[in-house]
Amino acid sequence: MSTPSIMEPGLPQAASVHMRPAGQVMDLERLGSLHQSRLSFMRSLVRRIMRERWQIETPRFELDADGYGTVIYRIRTRGDLFSFVLFSQYLAPEKRNDRVIASEWDLTMALCEGEVDDAYVDYLRRNVPLQEAGRLDAKVMVLSRANRSVRNFDSVVDALSRGQQPEVAQIARVGYLYRTTAVYGSGKLGMADWEKIRHKHPDFARPFAAEMFTCFMLRNFSLQQAEYIARQRAPATAVPFEPALKRYFGIGNSTGLGMAPYLINHPQLISRWIEMRELALARIFASSPVVDAQLTRLPQLVARAIRHIEETFTEDEWQTGNNQRVLADLLALRGWLCEVSLESWQPLQDWALQHASLQGQELINCILLELHPELVDELEDRFALPEQLELRPEMPVRELKALIEEHYDWALAIDFAADGAQETFWYRSEEKQEPRLGNCDLDEGRDKQMPLGVGFLVQECHRQLCTYLEQHPEHKVARFLLSHPEQRGIVRRIQGMATTHYGEIRANLLDRDVLPMHLLRCKLSFFGVSKFDPRSRLWVRNTMFQGAPLLEDIGQPFDDDWFLPLAPTQEKP
Repeated sequence: MSTPSIMEPGLPQAASVHMRPAGQVMDLERLGSLHQSRLSFMRSLVRRIMRERWQIETPRFELDADGYGTVIYRIRTRGDLFSFVLFSQYLAPEKRNDRVIASEWDLTMALCEGEVDDAYVDYLRRNVPLQEAGRLDAKVMVLSRANRSVRNFDSVVDALSRGQQPEVAQIARVGYLYRTTAVYGSGKLGMADWEKIRHKHPDFARPFAAEMFTCFMLRNFSLQQAEYIARQRAPATAVPFEPALKRYFGIGNSTGLGMAPYLINHPQLISRWIEMRELALARIFASSPVVDAQLTRLPQLVARAIRHIEETFTEDEWQTGNNQRVLADLLALRGWLCEVSLESWQPLQDWALQHASLQGQELINCILLELHPELVDELEDRFALPEQLELRPEMPVRELKALIEEHYDWALAIDFAADGAQETFWYRSEEKQEPRLGNCDLDEGRDKQMPLGVGFLVQECHRQLCTYLEQHPEHKVARFLLSHPEQRGIVRRIQGMATTHYGEIRANLLDRDVLPMHLLRCKLSFFGVSKFDPRSRLWVRNTMFQGAPLLEDIGQPFDDDWFLPLAPTQEKP
């Protein structure tokens, strides 16, 4: 398949920009090498909040001395009004669990449209703490929950109550006070669906904007609660956070396998996300010459990236190895930059392809995105896409076969007869309605597997098409599907994806050695998380909004420069 290009008449001396080919971009390992960037949803959300100066107040802050109770925030955007309702309760240590099987949490919360009166708050109090076991109405947009980091919260409150700041080294190791274990939206449990939010509430009409805002508010509450408890314990000595240290706290997140199928089940949307990122990079490589300010900032961002990775902690051996390789890439890049004079970014891209790991290459790309806000930021409004995989029954069967051979050559090249090539199957747990992985040699239930092995399904469809064409060379797709109705879903997908640049992940997701972690990291990179810390091959902890502005920063001068946040320096007493 040829390299995709998009007409960009605004670029000097160029009618179009050329993006990287799908065969390179949609490789599963490369997708698992992506990092947060200017186009990540958290970054674009914060830019909107700061640019439009959202007003966020706390009309109800009813916590006892231990920080348990009810808090309501009122959010006034440029043209709308929302409420963020949060319930804090005591959680016994033996009930603390980040897995989806948990039934109680330290915090539960809901983002709602409009004002909430006492009766509605009581309704939320009966349902929000139950999470999946509760039921909500369409006034609720997002539901979430969170648990304290037992390593951080108590020691931070203790330091503040004694009039001291928490140790930066400790915060760098675990950069949050709470971590959320689920953020539900898009109509789940009776909440407002995406179509309602997209049409009625333009402030949250970008993908996952309401969910990201919920995490942003949770992060701010966690800091507010810690300061409040410290004051209650020791009103004579307690101190608030120093602003730089306070911004260094993020909100933690635990993400498991449940997120992985999203990338396969929403191929047109994922294609759009990838396309916007690739378009931004293509614009950058098509622009020249490089200006002095960018050449000055480039080594500064490389130095920041080096220090950020040095401050990233994980107990996972695989992730530690990845981090060390990226660190070596950046150290080599820093040396190379001292020896060259760049007039365009092409030599940098060539150097990265020759010398850097996949994660190193993609981090360098993110640094380039950081250097060109004028080419990047306006793309944030193009991430939403009404998905529609339409079946075209009038298409000749020969044309469908040609579509597969042009767009799915990678799938036809997979040897599904090889050892282990069909060993994994994906299924949905009846108990928790969450995706799980099964092993065909060990587990029952393969007959109930989810249709996520796109490569296998395409190859099987192609095989049946070839046989059908031998007898019916002039038939249309409608006739083929009458004979093979089980192929309807994959045919619709093939036809619907034919006009996209990207979208299909070019990997055998049924293989024994498939790494779902790559799928998780890809989606999380678009969210904007950092500091990946895998806890197994199936779930990962990470940090959100670290370094981002705080509620008290809204209305102040804003420099959108919290990419790869660094631990603040701290003077010893």
